[in-house]
Amino acid sequence: MRKAANNPSLRIVRLASVPLAVFALLAGIFFIGLEGDDPSTVPSALIGQKVPAFELPTLEGTALPGLASADLTRGEVTLVNVFASWCGPCRLEHPVLMELAKRGDIAITGINYKDEPENARRFLTSLGVPYRAVGVDPTGRASIDWGVYGVPETFVVDGKGIIRFKWVGPISEEKALERLEAAIRDAKAEK
Repeated sequence: MRKAANNPSLRIVRLASVPLAVFALLAGIFFIGLEGDDPSTVPSALIGQKVPAFELPTLEGTALPGLASADLTRGEVTLVNVFASWCGPCRLEHPVLMELAKRGDIAITGINYKDEPENARRFLTSLGVPYRAVGVDPTGRASIDWGVYGVPETFVVDGKGIIRFKWVGPISEEKALERLEAAIRDAKAEK
C-alpha cells in the first residue's frame, strides 16, 4: 500500500486529473446556466429608441432598392431582418419571412450582413425575396450600430422609426412567431 502512495506515475495521474475535473465541473455549470437562457431575450438598449442613422447601398444585380434610416420613418410598421447567405439559421427562418411578406400588412426589409453580393443574390434567387428593400452592409458597421450580435436578428420598427422589438436568432419556432406577431400588433397600435 505504501508503494502505491509513493508511485510517481500514480501521483502524475492524480495531478493531471485535477484540472480535468475542474474543467468538467465548470463546463457543467456553464451548460446548466446556458440551458435555461433564451438567446432571443438578449437585451437591447435600442428598444424605444430611433433607428440608428444609416444608408446602405442596394444589392447589385437586383431590382431591390437599398435601405436607409429615412425609409423606416414613413408611417409603416417595418420588419428589419439582418441576414446572410452563409447563415444556416437564416435559411431556416426564410420560409417564415416569405409567409409574412404574403400578408402585405407589414413591410419587410433586409440588411445583408458581411456577405458576397453574388452569394446573397443566389440565396434570394433560390429561396425567394420577401424584402421590399435590401441594404448591403459589407463591413458590418451599420449592423453594429443596430446592436446586432450575429445573424439572423429581426427588429420591429414602428412608423416613426422607433425600434419596438428585437428577436435574436431564427424566427422559425412557434414561440418566436407569436412574440413577433405580438410586437407587430403593438407597433401598429402605437400609431
